[in-house]
Amino acid sequence: MTQDPVSVPGVDRPSFAVLDIVRSIVLVVAIGSLALWGFATWPFPWNLVLGIGAPLVVILVWALFLSPRPVLRLHPFLRAAVELLIYVGVTIAWWLMDQPIIGVAFAVVAVGTGVVSGRRRIA
Repeated sequence: MTQDPVSVPGVDRPSFAVLDIVRSIVLVVAIGSLALWGFATWPFPWNLVLGIGAPLVVILVWALFLSPRPVLRLHPFLRAAVELLIYVGVTIAWWLMDQPIIGVAFAVVAVGTGVVSGRRRIA
């Protein structure tokens, strides 16, 4: 008789919450927004630099400080400040593209999920 693969003893399965999925979507939207901002709002040589560079900087910062296994561990308040700086940058990018409603909507969703996730991590 075979066991159900979900209940195999000694095997740890990662648990994903809806909040983790929403945070991943927020990160993907942030990276896409910065790429759009770079490619759409700057003239030729700078659109390539900023359209590729801004998302790469966000990915690097996320990997260093905010990932589930960060390279550099920060105090939770500094971690929240770094995350907030990314969200502020994306919100400003939307405002510079003359889309303030999208920027504010992104900020509300991103900060809301960040606050809930931070409280869950601290508790």
